[in-house]
Amino acid sequence: MDANYQGLFYAIEKSIEKKKQLFDSSLVRYAVRAMLATLFLTLGTAIAVITAQAAEKVVHGSGKFLYSFMFSWSLVMIIYMNAELGTSNMMYTTVAVHRKLLTVRKASAILFACLLFNLIGGTLASYLVSLTSVFQDLPADHFLFTAIEGKLAKSPVQIFTEGIFANVIVNTAVYCTIRMKDDAGKVIAMIFIIFIFAFLGFEHVIANFASFPLAFFTSTSSIAGMTGSAVAINWILAALGNFAGGGLIIGLTYSWLNKGNHNYLD
Repeated sequence: MDANYQGLFYAIEKSIEKKKQLFDSSLVRYAVRAMLATLFLTLGTAIAVITAQAAEKVVHGSGKFLYSFMFSWSLVMIIYMNAELGTSNMMYTTVAVHRKLLTVRKASAILFACLLFNLIGGTLASYLVSLTSVFQDLPADHFLFTAIEGKLAKSPVQIFTEGIFANVIVNTAVYCTIRMKDDAGKVIAMIFIIFIFAFLGFEHVIANFASFPLAFFTSTSSIAGMTGSAVAINWILAALGNFAGGGLIIGLTYSWLNKGNHNYLD
C-alpha cells in the first residue's frame, strides 16, 4: 500500500489528534462541546416526541415512524456543529489506544469527561426545554412518557444487547460521514442509518441522557418504573453495550482490518 494513502483511518487519526489537543489545552472548551452534543440531542428528542404525539392523533401507529425520522436529525446537528458525542468517542478512543495514539489512561479520561458533560448538558437542556410552552401539561399517555416506560420495563440483557446494536448503527453513520464528500449524501445517509436504531427502540446512553430528564421535568405525575436506581441501571448497561458495539465491534475491528501492508483498506 502506498505510504501516502489517505483513507478513512487517516481522517480518524486526525480527528483523534484534534480531540486530544483540545482536551489538553482547554478542558472547558472540550466540556462545552460535549454539552452541545446533548443540547442538540435534547432538541431532536423534543421535536420528535411532539411530532409523534401529533401524528398519532391523525393516523394511529404513525407516531413511531415520524419520531424516528425527526430524531435522526440530532446526529446531523451534532456532526455539523462539531459537538463531542460520547458514543462516537467510544469508537475514536478505542481506535486511538489500538493505534497507540493515546494511552489507556488518556483515552479513558477523554471518554469519561465527554460522557460526564454529555449528561450535564442533557440534564440542563432538558430542564430548559421543559419550561417552554409546548411542554406544559402533557397528558399522562403522551408519547414521551410511554416511550420512557417502555425503556424502563426492559430486562438488563435487553438493555445491554440493544446498546450494542445502537452504537454499531451510530458509528456506522459516523464512518459514512467521514467517507462521503457530498453534504447532501451525508445528511441522507445519517438520517436513514440513525432511523434504524430509533425505530427499533435500541438503547443509546447519550440519547437517554436527554430523554429521561426531559420526561422527569415535564411529567405532572409519576412515570411507571422511573426510579433513580432504574435510570442508573439503564444508563450503565446501555453505556456498556454502546462501548461493546461502537468501541469494540466497529472501532477495534475496523482499526485491525485497516492495519498492515495490504490493499484492502477503507
